Amino acid sequence: MKPAIDRNVELFERASRVIPGGVNSPVRAFKAVGGTPRFVTRAQGAYFWDANGQRYTDYIGSWGPMILGHGHPAVVEAVRKAILEGFSFGAPTEREIELAEEIIKHVPSLEMVRLVSSGTEAAMSAIRLARGATGRNKIIKFEGCYHGHADALLLKAGSGLATFGNPTSAGVPPEVVQHTMVLEFNHIAQLEEAFALHGQDLACLMIEPIAGNMNFVRASVAFMQRARELCTQYGALLVFDEVMTGMRVALGSAQSVYAKSIPGFEPDMTVMGKVIGGGMPLAAFGGKRAVMEHLAPMGSVYQAGTLSGNPVATACGLATLREISRPGFYDALGTKTRTLVSGLQSAADAAGVPFCGDSEGGMFGFFLMDKLPQNYATVMTTDNKRFNTFFHGMLENGVYFAPALYEAGFMSAAHTEADINHTVDAATKVFRLLA
Repeated sequence: MKPAIDRNVELFERASRVIPGGVNSPVRAFKAVGGTPRFVTRAQGAYFWDANGQRYTDYIGSWGPMILGHGHPAVVEAVRKAILEGFSFGAPTEREIELAEEIIKHVPSLEMVRLVSSGTEAAMSAIRLARGATGRNKIIKFEGCYHGHADALLLKAGSGLATFGNPTSAGVPPEVVQHTMVLEFNHIAQLEEAFALHGQDLACLMIEPIAGNMNFVRASVAFMQRARELCTQYGALLVFDEVMTGMRVALGSAQSVYAKSIPGFEPDMTVMGKVIGGGMPLAAFGGKRAVMEHLAPMGSVYQAGTLSGNPVATACGLATLREISRPGFYDALGTKTRTLVSGLQSAADAAGVPFCGDSEGGMFGFFLMDKLPQNYATVMTTDNKRFNTFFHGMLENGVYFAPALYEAGFMSAAHTEADINHTVDAATKVFRLLA
C-alpha cells in the first residue's frame, strides 16, 4: 500500500532545489525510466530501504562495490577500528601497503599500484602515465565503454578512422579530444586499420574487457587477442579498465578470465575501483614496474591526491578483499548469478518475451532481444519503453534493478535462494504485461 505522503517525492523536490537534477550522479536519476528516484535510508545484506520504509532486493550494490552485501560484519568492524584511529593523515600508513600487496597478489599483471579515490581519477591518471611512459599522445577507446568523466574520454566516434572523436559533453573543447580515437567494440578489421594508420603514435588502447555501461557486453576472445597482439607489435600499452570487473567477475579479475583462453595473456596496465574499496571512495591503477616508475616522485609523470590511500577506505577495502579470497567464494557467487539469469530467461520464454542474458562471477546483464549484442549500436536497438515497463513492474514488486537499460547488474554473497526465487516470480508477473 502506498503511503499517504510519498517521502521519495518530497525529498526529490527538495533535492532538485539545491542539487542539479536532484542527484549527485546522473546514473541515480530516473530520467531514462520515468518516475521518482528512491532515496535510501539504510541497507543490510541484499536489501535497502527507501524513505517510505519500502524494502527492495538490491541488484546494483552501489554499482558494484558491495560484493559481500551491505554491512558485512568483518568489514564494519574493520571500518569501526580505523575510524577510531583517525579519519585522514596526509602521510603514509601501513594499511596502504597491505592493500596494495593484496591487490597485486591476486592480479599477476600488476607489479606496482598507485591508490587513488575514484575510478575516473584512476583512468585519467593511467592515460597520463601511458603517454608519459611511451612519449606518444594518441589513444584508442571504444564506443559504449565508459572510463569516467575525464575530458579526454567524454566523446563519441568520429566519421572515420582518419578522424578522431567529438565531445559528447558541453565544456569539453574539441582540441582536448583531438588525440582520442573511438572505435567499434568487437570490430577486429577496424582495430587493425586504426593501428595501421596511427599505430606509431598510439600511447595506449583502453578497454573495458566486459563493458558494463552498455549493460553487459563481452569483448570476444578473438578481439581481445588481436588487441594484445597489435599493442605489442606497435609498442602501445594495453590498458584494462577493470573498475567494474576487477575482483567482481573473478578474484583475478576479467583478465584472468581471458587468460584461460589466451595463453600468457595480460594487459600492460589495469585500472581498478569499486570492489577493492568495499564501498568506500577508493580506486587504483597499476602495471609493470618499468611503467609505474615513471610516476612522481620517481619519474616525471605527476599524480597526487590528498585523500589517496585514505586509512578508513583502505581498511574497508582490505577487509573486503580478505573475505572474497576465501575458498569457494566465487564458485558460490557465480552459481547464484547464473541461477538468476537463467530464471529470468525461463520466465521470459514462458511469456513469449524476447530476452537474453549473460553473466560472469557476480556481474550480469540482460536485454529484451533475442540475441546478445556485440557492440553499442546493437545495444541501442533495445526497446526502451518495454524495458521501462519491466523496471517499474519489478520496482513495484520490491526488486531494484538499474534504472536504465544500459547498466549491468550485480549479485552479492548476501543474496539468498529465496531472494532469487522472489525476483524470478516477480519477473514472471511482469513479463506477462510485456507479452
